[in-house]
Amino acid sequence: MVRVLVVHDALLLRSALAQLLLSADGFEVSSMSSQGEDADEDDLPADVCVVDGDCLEGTELCRAPFWDRCGTRLVVLAAPERPGVLRRAFDAGALGFVAKDAPSHRLIDAVHTVAKGERFLDERLTVALLEASRTPLTARELNVVAQAAQGSSIAEIAGALHLSRGTVRNYMASAIRKVGARNRVDAIRIVQSAGWV
Repeated sequence: MVRVLVVHDALLLRSALAQLLLSADGFEVSSMSSQGEDADEDDLPADVCVVDGDCLEGTELCRAPFWDRCGTRLVVLAAPERPGVLRRAFDAGALGFVAKDAPSHRLIDAVHTVAKGERFLDERLTVALLEASRTPLTARELNVVAQAAQGSSIAEIAGALHLSRGTVRNYMASAIRKVGARNRVDAIRIVQSAGWV
């Protein structure tokens, strides 16, 4: 019996994923949100965790030591148009990658494969995962855009990152140019839709 933990922030989707996996033979399934809501003491360690890639950002779930500590193998649900999400999942030690619009049997196959310690990569995500390693922005440019996305002014970003205002403007201008944006707002939209921040 493979113990599976489903992590998704939307209760309806979390329940649907759990029911899908319960319909397959050989799975014992529990679920919780990325913030630990609806979690039981017995949820971890699971053998395999199925997590929505968008739940990885800003939670302990995105850190590889979390998975190492609980001995759980990770299957991530992701969209090919969000390569940044795929990169974070890969960096977190995910073994399985399933496209969000894949047929249901792909998720079941992925859980079985990952439970054996093998890698599973949905063919629709292959190119996106390769592109994920080609983020055009430096870490500092990503930090500046991420701060701007939170509504911070140039002065606030400079203070938070211990940079001069001119340096922050240069990083923002470089980010705008590299992603082919028209302005700061467009750059934020492009970077967020790619899942880089």
